[in-house]
Amino acid sequence: MGSSGNLGTMSGFFGPRDDHSEPWFRIGRLEVNTVLLVVLVAVISGLAWVAVPTLPSHLLFTPGLVADGEAWRIFTWPFANDLGLGTVITLALFWWFGTDLERLIGRTRMLWLLLGMWASFTAAYTVVALIAGSGFGLYGLGSMEFLLLLLWIAEYPRRPFFFNIPAWVIGAILVAVQVFGLLASRDIAGLLSLIFSFVLVAIVARAVGLLGEYAWIPGRVVRGRPVNARAPRVPRSSARQASRHASDRERLDALLDQINAGGLNSLSESERRELLKLRDRLRRQ
Repeated sequence: MGSSGNLGTMSGFFGPRDDHSEPWFRIGRLEVNTVLLVVLVAVISGLAWVAVPTLPSHLLFTPGLVADGEAWRIFTWPFANDLGLGTVITLALFWWFGTDLERLIGRTRMLWLLLGMWASFTAAYTVVALIAGSGFGLYGLGSMEFLLLLLWIAEYPRRPFFFNIPAWVIGAILVAVQVFGLLASRDIAGLLSLIFSFVLVAIVARAVGLLGEYAWIPGRVVRGRPVNARAPRVPRSSARQASRHASDRERLDALLDQINAGGLNSLSESERRELLKLRDRLRRQ
């Protein structure tokens, strides 16, 4: 049915895009936002690996090598990627869930989130390595993708996931598998670094506008755009249009919440038509 095909772009994981999630630039018709830019750089590093197979070993991070003067490794470890199946899956998940979060907080805050995640992992692994004397290292986007997925689950814990299982259940399983795997291999240093990274990334995420429902996480959460002390006067016609835009978005959010809770079939035919009209109207505004 035609309407269900159009609804596919509106339902599922992705929500409506806000004004502050505009791309940094465009390559033809491809809109390059923060997450896609990181993925493209990772793909380029993977292609470079084909030409220089030893490249990832020169990009990964270990405190010992940095102490020997190879300081660039602090910044290059997220891009120590090959082009194996695992890397492709990692990049796909990084783009999928990262894009949804970027739609929520905007491109600039997403940039700060990713930079904060990089700094959190680097700091956590450095501290634990110095204390435990471990020789493990950081490489690729796998660690960041894992915590990005957990942030998405923490933001939308009740959204249906695979087989309509709530997202928080999937998150609990993933964390348990990771923790038990580290315990089974007696990798205490890896476990400590993972916990330390969890804490730091949670603080960073709250600072950029995520995890607002978790009051026990330190820091002040701020959503939306910064508000200027003096707002410019808005013409009455523009104010009416903005009010209608906000009302349409609230109704659209309500319908999307209904889809997330009960699936597309939970909408009546009139609600499906309304969803399409709201989508088209918001696109024109």
